[in-house]
Amino acid sequence: MKRSHDIRIEHSPTGTLSGHFEAMASPCEVLADGADEATLRALTGRVAEEVWRIERHWSRYLPGNIVDRINTAQGKAITVDEETARFLDYAQHLYQLSDGQFDVTSGVLRRAWCFDGSDRIPDPAAVAALLPLVGWDKLSWQPPLLRMKPGMQIDFGGIGKEYAVDRACGLASQDSEHPILVNCGGDLASSAPRRDGQPWLVGIDSRIPGVATPVIRLMRGGVATSGDAHRFLLKDGVRYSHILDPRTGWPVAGGPRVVTVAATICTEAGVLSTLAMLQGPRAGDFLEEFEADAKVIW
Repeated sequence: MKRSHDIRIEHSPTGTLSGHFEAMASPCEVLADGADEATLRALTGRVAEEVWRIERHWSRYLPGNIVDRINTAQGKAITVDEETARFLDYAQHLYQLSDGQFDVTSGVLRRAWCFDGSDRIPDPAAVAALLPLVGWDKLSWQPPLLRMKPGMQIDFGGIGKEYAVDRACGLASQDSEHPILVNCGGDLASSAPRRDGQPWLVGIDSRIPGVATPVIRLMRGGVATSGDAHRFLLKDGVRYSHILDPRTGWPVAGGPRVVTVAATICTEAGVLSTLAMLQGPRAGDFLEEFEADAKVIW
């Protein structure tokens, strides 16, 4: 279990203080504009404990938590806690809103796909064999009871980190009058503009050679990025993004490399950026339809 000694405070050459910890396989950072070191350490601890709590509760990699109990139920109904029930309601809403493109049951497709930068594209038959286990419409959700077909899995990875960022930023802002920015692996939320009224400047690291770093000016709210900078396959000159269309089991061709969205909360930004990637060549049109504040790199 992670403890306070896993938190560190760093001093930049310009005198800026930042709090740091690791969670959800990502580096995490906390800024509290104008706070002294002791205050920042306490706020970082508050943020870290909440992010770690959500990670313990919903990570698909940890045995014994609610996600593990759901995924190993083998067709039995599982009673979920109130927070998980709210999240499942939200997942159902996203599935319906997106015509099935955003589906928390799609994690089972990782049995066929491994996005390690290699050229190992799965056999289409292996992908097709998993599709009967994908689909929110195949499970029974009657709160607080969830029942899935044997072999199906729930994976909150597409919205869990963004939710953790929103929760942590909200809790920290209740404890402090300082403007706060929480960043977990590039998904972030701010409680307020900086003390001088200026926005936080959020740089987007696309890791694409020759592409300038776009910047989003964030007053308050959330920012999330989806893309293939870290997880992809490359074969015969074709790059395959790790974001899969649950309806086909395959990435959508012709989409952007990176989509970053600013929204009222980080969770909303994450959903919009993921759905934009799934539009393929229509990503820009999709974001315009939602009037999203976004940066797109092709």
